Amino acid sequence: MSYNEKAILELDPWLEPFLPAIAHRYEAFTKWKNTIQAHEGGYDAFTKGFLKFGFNVREDSSVVYREWAPNAIEAVLIGEFNDWHRTSHPLKKDEYGVWEITVPPKAPGVCAISHDSRLKISMILPTGERIERLPTWIRRVTQDLSVSPVYDARFWNPLPEDRYVFKNKAPPKPASLRIYEAHVGIASSEPKVATYKEFTTNVLPRIKALGYNTIQLMAIMEHAYYASFGYQVTNFFAASSRFGNPEELKELIDTAHGLGLTVLLDVVHSHACKNVLDGLNLFDGTDHLYFHEGSKGRHELWDSRLFNYGSHEVLRFLLSNLRFWIDEYHFDGFRFDGVTSMMYVHHGIGTGFSGGYHEYFGGGVDQEGVVYLMLANDAMHTLFPDIITIAEDVSGMPLLCIPASTGGVGFDYRLSMAIPDKWIKLLKHSQDDAWDIGDIVHTLINRRHLEKSIAYAESHDQALVGDKTIAFWLMDKEMYTNMSDISPMTPVISRGLALHKMIRLITHALGGEGYLNFIGNEFGHPEWLDFPREGNGNSFHYARRQWNVVDDDLLRYKYLNNFDAAMNNLDARHNWLAAPQAWVSLKHEGDKVVVFERAGLLFVFNFHPTNSFTDYRVGVDVAGEYKIVLSSDDKQYGGFENIDVKAKFQTTPLEWNGRKNWLQVYIPSRTSIVLAKV
Repeated sequence: MSYNEKAILELDPWLEPFLPAIAHRYEAFTKWKNTIQAHEGGYDAFTKGFLKFGFNVREDSSVVYREWAPNAIEAVLIGEFNDWHRTSHPLKKDEYGVWEITVPPKAPGVCAISHDSRLKISMILPTGERIERLPTWIRRVTQDLSVSPVYDARFWNPLPEDRYVFKNKAPPKPASLRIYEAHVGIASSEPKVATYKEFTTNVLPRIKALGYNTIQLMAIMEHAYYASFGYQVTNFFAASSRFGNPEELKELIDTAHGLGLTVLLDVVHSHACKNVLDGLNLFDGTDHLYFHEGSKGRHELWDSRLFNYGSHEVLRFLLSNLRFWIDEYHFDGFRFDGVTSMMYVHHGIGTGFSGGYHEYFGGGVDQEGVVYLMLANDAMHTLFPDIITIAEDVSGMPLLCIPASTGGVGFDYRLSMAIPDKWIKLLKHSQDDAWDIGDIVHTLINRRHLEKSIAYAESHDQALVGDKTIAFWLMDKEMYTNMSDISPMTPVISRGLALHKMIRLITHALGGEGYLNFIGNEFGHPEWLDFPREGNGNSFHYARRQWNVVDDDLLRYKYLNNFDAAMNNLDARHNWLAAPQAWVSLKHEGDKVVVFERAGLLFVFNFHPTNSFTDYRVGVDVAGEYKIVLSSDDKQYGGFENIDVKAKFQTTPLEWNGRKNWLQVYIPSRTSIVLAKV
């Protein structure tokens, strides 16, 4: 399909006044795509920049190193291999500002640069100043905090027998995306930085058992400050060495594939760490090599640098970065961080989005940023048709998840960021009997229905210190005293367990075409997340996940974990996430009841804090006999077993709430049930 204004208006007639703006950005996208085709041979060649730049070993074991640094007047490769000699290995500069050197083998078949040895590029600027930097395309950097927080670049070239060999094919692209958002470093009960190896052995089986089919890995791209959660990237082609080496990350991904799990990378192309000695900032002494110069190139809230998406070489660097993570590590797609910042010149700072279309196509839009995202999505989907891309955007940009070739930005999914905000607002400010059922349902279904969304009740944002998870909002200090089965089931814990399950199920079933959960939240992790920093005495106590509490059969965390698995595995059988939007037949404010159908299932929720309903009549479109396939009131989920899950329900062929038939159910206070046709 190609760009067609009629097709766009069929998607959304309200876009008609903005067709010129949409056409203008499409023309800019097409111009870049044609330029890449004409001068670089197309997407395939252009996105393989890592085979030209950085360090590449030839068959004869010579090493070719190239670096773009147009401002430098001299450049020398230095490192342990030449005792850091500043004249022995000079590079030559071409007309485009690209420096190059070939380091011959020291013996037949033996690289002159030893595996895992340290190196840098030393440059002389026009002012006569000498600067030394880490190569921008470096694939491994390490940090020894006992010496310095500054990273060392390392030449990663293991022997063939030490290279990880992939064994498993990637699983088919999931129709129903159930995402487990994870951070390797915190994935241990011990107060330490966990490893790729530990994640592979200990966490992957948990994810599989919980019924998730996709992992979204955070903080993989190397970042100088652990507490940045991976969002201050210094080295874009280096997998974080905190967790292990590149071969161990490959093993993690390959093992996940063997378990049938798709693996996404949380990619940060919205900004870069401002570090000079081990980052991209001021790489060749100028302010504007990879970034915009001056204030345009700086994010005032994140204290970081902003890419110049209108630069040919920056496009090569970023598009090749995406390709690299797929080719080298076999990632299956990306969650793009900070998309709102990329698409608007104000970066979302101090700006609220009302939903007015002028906000999406007016002077506040950064066309270069939008066009980069169009190119990134178009290139990756062209080269890898089964790739998955997800946008973290709070603005609600129309056409965000429509292919770039037809005038959209090209993502597969967007994150429904309003949903967690709604749940936290309710738990923080409203009594249960004051919950506005219609407003909750509206928040869950208020999305652009021809553009797919990822729903989530909470993510890593809510887990961080300073905020609270849903479990913490619900149960607070009683999580420390009353989560044992041998302690009384207090009203606080009873309410907390019930609403935790209901909130997650209604979000999962009604909120989108995909679902996301942050590591540990599935079982109501009892404490917040706080990385070691000066303010907490550099403690790892809160920078971990307490698997011990969910594994302890005496504790009630297991009930939430069991329900999460049941919910996901039910979707695996019925694929409601891949089904059309649900039909909501009832939003009863007085009863606090919600009823809807999706994928042939009938969902009934009773949010009322005190009232239970016997023989409650609910509408259903398809006639027949129904049975309960999931009840939040089951004992295995911490419920009271007031619902008979063996009961059968026969429809009556009379219209009810706009549906052709009705049946009657018992729906106790703060419970939810899912029924399927027998």
